[in-house]
Amino acid sequence: MADDIWYNENHLWVTTENNHAYIGISYYAQEELGDILFIELPEVGDKIVQGKSCGEIESSKTVSDLIAPLSGKVVEVNQDVMNEPSIINEDPLGDGWLIEIEGIDPKELKSLLTQEKYELYIKEAGE
Repeated sequence: MADDIWYNENHLWVTTENNHAYIGISYYAQEELGDILFIELPEVGDKIVQGKSCGEIESSKTVSDLIAPLSGKVVEVNQDVMNEPSIINEDPLGDGWLIEIEGIDPKELKSLLTQEKYELYIKEAGE
């Protein structure tokens, strides 16, 4: 994964390569969720929209919507996490990535939080 990482306020991260983005859940989110038991993700070819639900994650504590940090067309779904959701707990910022999208809008990317701002957001929210 790339060095630059951005976050939305719903605890999903993004890294970009060319006009593609990889999306996953933050370390903080997987820690708060506890053991991840099931994940529902969009299919290849689906379009996701920034700020809208693009899937669902179920853990031992709760079920949560995954809110898309960026808009784009899904070009790959991480089948490993579909088959073994615990990978997300083990390596949320690496092997636990969720989807890859293409056709990202640089303006949407600028609306996301940097690592530093995300950490501050977590502290200020009392989360």
